[in-house]
Amino acid sequence: MEKEQLKEILAKLTLEEKASLCSGSEFWFTQDVPSVGIPKIMVSDGPNGLRKQDTSGDHLGVNDSIKAVCFPSGCGWASSFDRSLATKIGENIGEACQAENVAVILGPALNIKRSPLCGRNFEYLSEDPYLAGELAAAYVKGVQSKNVGTSVKHFAANSQETRRMSADSVIDERTLHEIYLSAFEKVVKDAKPWTVMCSYNRLNGTYAAENKELLTGILRDRWGFEGVVVSDWGAVNDRPKGVEAGLDLEMPSSNGVNDARIVEAVKNGELSEEDLDKSVLRMLDLIYKHLENRDETAVFDREAQHEASREIAEETMVLLKNEDRLLPLSLKHNKIAFIGKYAEKPRYQGGGSAHINTDHVVGALGAAEAALGEDFEKTIVYAKGYDDTDDVIDPVLEEEAVKAAKHAKVAVIFAGLPDDFESEGYDREHMRLPDCQNHLIEEVCKVQKHVVVVLHNGSPVEMPWIDEVGAVLESYLAGEAVGEAQYNILTGAVNPSAKLAETFPKRLEDTSSYLYYFGEGDRVEYREGVFVGYRYYDKKKTDVLFPFGHGLSYTEFAYANFRTDSDRYTDEDDVRIYVDVQNTGEVAGKEIVQVYVRPIDSAKIRPVKELKGFAKVELAAGEAKNVSIALDRRAFAYYDEKLHDFFVEEGEYEIMVGASSRDIKARTIIEMRPAKRYPTEYTMNTILGDFMKDAAAMEKLQPLLDHSTYGQVSSTDASKGEGLGPAAAKMEEACMMNMPIRGFLSFSDGTFAYEDVEKIIADINAAQE
Repeated sequence: MEKEQLKEILAKLTLEEKASLCSGSEFWFTQDVPSVGIPKIMVSDGPNGLRKQDTSGDHLGVNDSIKAVCFPSGCGWASSFDRSLATKIGENIGEACQAENVAVILGPALNIKRSPLCGRNFEYLSEDPYLAGELAAAYVKGVQSKNVGTSVKHFAANSQETRRMSADSVIDERTLHEIYLSAFEKVVKDAKPWTVMCSYNRLNGTYAAENKELLTGILRDRWGFEGVVVSDWGAVNDRPKGVEAGLDLEMPSSNGVNDARIVEAVKNGELSEEDLDKSVLRMLDLIYKHLENRDETAVFDREAQHEASREIAEETMVLLKNEDRLLPLSLKHNKIAFIGKYAEKPRYQGGGSAHINTDHVVGALGAAEAALGEDFEKTIVYAKGYDDTDDVIDPVLEEEAVKAAKHAKVAVIFAGLPDDFESEGYDREHMRLPDCQNHLIEEVCKVQKHVVVVLHNGSPVEMPWIDEVGAVLESYLAGEAVGEAQYNILTGAVNPSAKLAETFPKRLEDTSSYLYYFGEGDRVEYREGVFVGYRYYDKKKTDVLFPFGHGLSYTEFAYANFRTDSDRYTDEDDVRIYVDVQNTGEVAGKEIVQVYVRPIDSAKIRPVKELKGFAKVELAAGEAKNVSIALDRRAFAYYDEKLHDFFVEEGEYEIMVGASSRDIKARTIIEMRPAKRYPTEYTMNTILGDFMKDAAAMEKLQPLLDHSTYGQVSSTDASKGEGLGPAAAKMEEACMMNMPIRGFLSFSDGTFAYEDVEKIIADINAAQE
């Protein structure tokens, strides 16, 4: 509907009706206004499937939600490093929403994985904002291609469940923009989501639901967002302040309580009706966008979507270890032991608002039976091994499992985190698997040399048995077709191609936020700054269990002829890299080419490498392809708190191409010049070393140095200390380089007065304008 038509509807509304449109009418519906023909529309939880509930349904349960298809969780599909796959998930969910008359699906969730302990990490995508932004944008485009809206969440800095509704995330401006807002920015600018959901927490002292700098200054004014901002369920603190800040829709209904507060605030002048009208217009646009694009012919084909879920799951499982090519399994004339409850009844999704009500879950045991038919019983032996209702060793179950493993060619143990170990609403207490499962794995390894561990979890786990097992397949929470995908990968019908979208540390104590993750009371300080995930481990040179970007294949890949299209650029240019990738193995496979960037000599404290590009390439055995990836300005920029914007430093940058953050295959160096120089403001307290980085400034400053005792030593040669020993020469150089320019007056011959130096500095500053 055109904007003028929306304004005509707005003009017909009373103040009370306007206020009502800014609140839900029930748990999942917006408010209708029958007097002017405005209907209500429905929103629904996601993002790994449609969780449509009736109005009596609870936010976290699955009662009364329709049967739907459960796709892999965010932790899994992020590991695909595949934009087209993310779009495919979105398209499938969008089709389901159209068929069920759902206007907006709540997701994707792209908060950064600050710690492995976050209870909701299974739903979040990555520790890396570039990867999270690229994949989330692709997902949003997929959903919205079906004329269904998305709600990108949780905006912003919602990195823990502990005290999530009162916690204050205290983050410096640079870290906020580089790490915690960057993925949201990408999605807003690139995919134009219909809605954005604000988070529960406070950000630097102000609740997100009433944070005007966040919801209007950054989201709307800087990024150009034109859609609706909706609260997380129950996130509103002060409703009139929220409207003023740019929060359009409060969910769920406050049963008129906050509507009345909005009306009163307008009447007493606390809130302008103009601000309220802006929110109402955005709500009207959302409602009629849905109505005008409603597809009455849409069909929710659950069988077809189940097959899509299987295909997607096959792209999301990460082969972490495969010693002596233990995988794929050879089933012919061999007995394989499937051990663990999750072989029969897998854990395939997370708990809370992302929980999908599905009745078509296939475990690996069921998949094997379907594939092998009459050969199943002579090929596969199953032992439950453990129960996940309590973390207690069951001697009978364990003994049965050890016996089965001992008499098999290979033992495949299906392990993972039970539902109560990770969920929305609370954080994990540690990174361990249940003790009973770790013990089972250790006991099996005592009698069987060929052990494969298949994991079901939404976040990294410690692996004390890693040196004893031959292979590890990280399934994450792979949706309802998890077992079919596992079976196809274990037997080689599918070649694994996913790579980790997060680092697996060896210990929780190794993580950058370990000392202060939960904060003190409601105050949570993000003291690690930009050093989250691999940015921290690589800077500290910390050993990890498996690095960011790691993942194995049943084939091998070779990289050659890495190059850029030039070696000198301005920050207005795209830098295009090229590399030849060849499948040197005997089976077809897919490789994820990763591009990392680092400044060689930065004036800022920056990571030693950051992911800035990736591409997934499919290659037949022996086939080679040339891969090309473009790096834009942001690939080289950091966020400058003085400029309140991203800036590219002048200098050399190393560009790396690799198979993971710690498996770099080739490197090259380019020179980058910003189109606009950094607006440095020199003062009497600026040290000589800083002046020396600016040739034009040094030219104006040279007369002062020529009349100084220190200045007699060549400023470009930085004092070689002629006639002095090495230590004294080094000391003199350091003293000179670190001296404020005012200090040179104390060592001058009296030619220059204080005012003369001030005039020189003023001239230097003026020349930059």
